[in-house]
This record gives sequence, C-alpha cells and structure tokens, in this order.
Amino acid sequence: MDPTTDNAGTTGDPGSARASLEALRAEIAKAVVGQDPAVTGLVVALLCRGHVLLEGVPGVAKTLLVRALASALELDTKRVQFTPDLMPSDVTGSLVYDTRTAEFSFQPGPVFTNLLLADEINRTPPKTQSSLLEAMEERQVTVDGTPRPLPDPFLVAATQNPVEYEGTYPLPEAQLDRFLLKLTVPLPSRQDEIDVLTRHAAGFNPRDLRAAGVRPVANAADLEAARAAVAKTTISPEITAYVVDICRATRESPSLTLGVSPRGATALLAASRAWAWLTGRDYVIPDDVKALALPTLRHRVQLRPEAEMEGVTADSVINAILAHVPVPR
Repeated sequence: MDPTTDNAGTTGDPGSARASLEALRAEIAKAVVGQDPAVTGLVVALLCRGHVLLEGVPGVAKTLLVRALASALELDTKRVQFTPDLMPSDVTGSLVYDTRTAEFSFQPGPVFTNLLLADEINRTPPKTQSSLLEAMEERQVTVDGTPRPLPDPFLVAATQNPVEYEGTYPLPEAQLDRFLLKLTVPLPSRQDEIDVLTRHAAGFNPRDLRAAGVRPVANAADLEAARAAVAKTTISPEITAYVVDICRATRESPSLTLGVSPRGATALLAASRAWAWLTGRDYVIPDDVKALALPTLRHRVQLRPEAEMEGVTADSVINAILAHVPVPR
C-alpha cells in the first residue's frame, strides 16, 4: 500500500469495510468512465467468493476495469492473455526438472494470485479453458496428483468477446456455471465517450493507473470483515422460496432448453445477500433478488434455436419470469 494514501484499507471493522468497498466505485471511476453496474458486480463477486465473466465488444475497457479494481485493492494480481496456442500448464503451472538437484520441482503458474485476469478467455480452445475449472471451484490446482491450495481471496475476472466474433470458442456449460455473474459491458453513451476522449487528450495513460490517481482503498482485512457481515444478513423463508420459484420457472419456460440449476439458485441467493449488505441493510428484500437476477442467471440458461431466431434473448426470458413470479409481501 502507498504510505501516502489517506483513505486506504481499514482494520477489518464491518462498517468501515462497507465504506471502503463503496469507495472502490469512486476510485475506479478515475480510470474508467461509467460502467457502475460492472464495478458493483465485481464487488459482489468478491464478497461471495465468486468469479465474474465480462462480455463486450473489443475496446470498451473490460481489461482496464479489472486492472483498476486490482489497483484499488491491496491484492496481488496477474494477467493471462488467452490465445489459441495457450496450454493448460501455462495457466496452472507445471513440474520443471532441476539439473542441479536432479529432481522435479513445481513452478507455479499465474493462477496462483488473488485476482486473475483471464483476458479474452474464449479465444483459447475448451481444453485450456477447462484448466481453470478446479481452480474456480475448489480453490486449488492439482499437478501430478498433488493438490496445491490457491491464495485467499481468489477471484477470476474473465473477459470475452461476443461469441459471434471470429476466432472465438464457446465456453463449456460446466465452466459458465462456475461464474457467479456474467456482466455485459456496453458501448458508452455519447457523453461518456466524450469524457473518455477528453481524458486522453489531457494525457491520461491507461497503462499507468497510479499516474491517474488510482490508489488502494480496501484490502484483504476489509474483505474478510465484509464477508463475515454478509454471512449474518438475514434471509427470510419467503425470500428463499421466491428465489426457488424464479429458478424453477426457467426450467419450465418454453423458450429455454436449459434452465437454472440448484447451483444457480444458490448463487442468486448469495449475490442478493451481498447486494443487500452493500446497500446498508442486514436483511434481503425481493428487490435485491430482482437486481441480481440478470447477471446471475443469464449465462445459466440456454435458448431454444427457434426462440433465438425470433429475437428472444436470455435477458428477455428472465425479465418475463420476474414479471410473472409472485413477489412475497
């Protein structure tokens, strides 16, 4: 941490932890214009020990967003550019023969970090994509039969281009389900784009975030205190039933071939709980569930081909379900 930073991370008090995590938005805004929903999603994922998939066309600051988050948190971070020739061992690490000792030693890969930026993850074949499955689910990597734990906290922030772009591979359903949230990063509004160009004209360098004024405002102690507070956030039986009803409705939708699994229902409940705590409440309300339904569920459903041809989207199906499932009072 920079010793000159006045508003750096706290000592682990829940109230101060919330203030520090909320301060991430302002800190990231020094480098990224707009994109508040994506920033909020990344914070929710950190609180839930989840992972985030960021989707958007090239050039909308997906990578910069994750780098700014890493700079605003006092956490170790590494970046992997996923390419068609990337091998699983390039991500997880491998055994290397040491000629001095005549023994094999483990050389850790970039996955051994707190925040892993998996850049353009869908440009590498499924074999390499799946190398992250164990890391994302079990928080460990097994090489030559030996499990090796990853640091805590550990978050994979993966960026991907839309699947219709040339040279991309669809992510396997099993891996998509490991992402807590799928966040769409849209093109900026006209005013936001003007602000971006104005910053660049004034000398902003996206490769030097410290010069842009981005400083650490939260740390691992804040995250631990925040997670403990989130775990105490009350969830009523009515809210639990509401989440279940939403997820069961996706399995019965005529527009979908694949609905949300119980893992997805658990993810929606956890994300809603984190969002409730971030907004200053110690209990979950239906609006929390609605706010997190799209990013939590959109990548866990699969459209029927005929529905897709008619212009139906996963978001429109989920919105229709939210409109029809009775809301608890």
